[in-house]
Amino acid sequence: MSFISNPLRILAAPVAGLALALTLTAQAEPTMPETPSDVSAPPADAKKSASGLSSKVIQEGKGDKKPSAADTVTVHYSGWTTDGKLFDSSVKRGQPTSFPLNGVIKGWTEGVQLMVIGEKRRFWIPADLAYGENPGGGRPGGTLVFDVELLGIKEAPKPPAVPEDVAAAPASAEKTASGIASKVLVKGTGAVHPKATDQVKVHYSGWTTDGKLFDSSVMRNESIVFPLNQVIPGWTEGVQLMVAGEKRRLWIPAKLAYGETPPPGAPAGTLVFDVELIEIVK
Repeated sequence: MSFISNPLRILAAPVAGLALALTLTAQAEPTMPETPSDVSAPPADAKKSASGLSSKVIQEGKGDKKPSAADTVTVHYSGWTTDGKLFDSSVKRGQPTSFPLNGVIKGWTEGVQLMVIGEKRRFWIPADLAYGENPGGGRPGGTLVFDVELLGIKEAPKPPAVPEDVAAAPASAEKTASGIASKVLVKGTGAVHPKATDQVKVHYSGWTTDGKLFDSSVMRNESIVFPLNQVIPGWTEGVQLMVAGEKRRLWIPAKLAYGETPPPGAPAGTLVFDVELIEIVK
C-alpha cells in the first residue's frame, strides 16, 4: 500500500519471483552452471516434504543455524526447467543475491529454511510452490529445479512486545474530541509540533486490539517519511500531538482508521500504534 494513502505497508505486493525480478550487474566472463543430470525428476535418495518439495544436499554446510522465514538470506543459485533449460543464475552473473525469505516463491521460503550456511542443496519445486503451470511475464512454468548455496543469514528484528493495554486505552490516556486516545511513552525534546502539511519521519508498530501485530517499521528496521495529510485521519491528527524524539501510543477508532469493514488486507476496528517521531522533515 502506498504511503500516499496511509502509512502502512500491509498491502504492498510481495516479491513475485526470485531473481527474475532483480536487476544485477553481469560480469564480463560469466560462469555457465552445468545442467544437473537429474534435472528431469528428483532421484530416489531425494527427501520429500509434505508440501511436495523435494531436495537433496550436494554440499554439506557448517554449524546448525538455519534461517527463519522472516530472515534475509544471501545465496548463489541457478534455476532450470525440467527439460534442462537454464532460466536464471546468480552464478552466471557472478554476483550473489540477498532477499527476505518470506518475500519469494513458496518453494524457496520452505526449502532454504532446511539449510545451514555453506550448504548447497538441489530443489525440485512443484508448480504450486513456484509460479504455476502457465505463468505470465516471462516466468517459467511447471516444476522448477534450483541449485542453491546459502552464503549468509541476517536475522530479522524481534517483534515488538504487545502493549499490556492493547485491548483498550487506560483511564490515564488523553482523549481528543474525535475519539483518539493516547499516552506518552517517551518524552521528546523541544516544543515544535508538526503541521498536517509537514512531512514526518517515524518508526511505528501497529496492533489490533486482540494483540495481533499487523505492521511494523521496527521489524523492517526501516523508518519511513510521509506527508502527514496523506495518511489515515488518526495518524494525521495523532502525530500532530507529538514533538521530535517523542514516542506515543495511539488508540485510533475505526472511523479514523480503515473502518469496521476495510478493504482486503487492511485491519478492521480500533487500531493501536506505538509511534516514535524521529524528525519533522517539513
